[in-house]
Amino acid sequence: MYMKDAGKRKKSDAHFTEQTDIIANALKEGRHILSEHESKRVLGAYGIPVTKEREAHNRKSFKDALIEIGFPLAVKVSSPHISHKTERGLVHVDIRNQREAMAAYRKITDKNEAEGFPVLVQEMVSGERELMIGLKRDLQFGPCVAFGLGGIFTEIFRDICVRVAPVEKAEALRMMRDFRAHKILNAFRGMPGADMDELARMIMVVGKIGLEEKRIMEVDINPVILDDDGKPVAVDALIALHEM
Repeated sequence: MYMKDAGKRKKSDAHFTEQTDIIANALKEGRHILSEHESKRVLGAYGIPVTKEREAHNRKSFKDALIEIGFPLAVKVSSPHISHKTERGLVHVDIRNQREAMAAYRKITDKNEAEGFPVLVQEMVSGERELMIGLKRDLQFGPCVAFGLGGIFTEIFRDICVRVAPVEKAEALRMMRDFRAHKILNAFRGMPGADMDELARMIMVVGKIGLEEKRIMEVDINPVILDDDGKPVAVDALIALHEM
């Protein structure tokens, strides 16, 4: 259900213009953090497979989004200014019908901190294995790419490995063997093995973003979920900027 062709498309001029405009508009507004939706639009322009989703600015567009995305889905506030959305009750997942969706919409929009921000309607990606891919611009080494265990375990276990960009495919594949929990990429308990080639490509692309787009300071794609076919999908993402 994610954008299955995104990883195979070349970045068109239209996509390049879109991601450039998103970054330029954010900086013009004095923002140095992109929203989750903006971040995934930038990543999608580079060919990173992301969730199918739509922003809703009112009740009508929310109902339209439910039809477009389809159940099951997740509903969350879409704001670059609000962190730890789950802990604040601003994320509702595994919503199965319109009644549950409208209840989640009311709970989010009734919160003062969510006032004025759109609501993001996002497909649910089925999968139990969560990874992360990130980028940080180091003052000494330049853009560095991280890969490892994702989800809630990122901060607990800090099981990641880092390479300086650019990252070639052979090095990306080595990164997948170098983190301690690498066996979760294997087939087990009825789950297929991870699509290693696609994961390697995503790592390489994140490094490319760091080299090409100097206004991007950090990228945090977490979680990257391995779906029921072992395909990686960027389910949440955040991009931090700095002015040149």
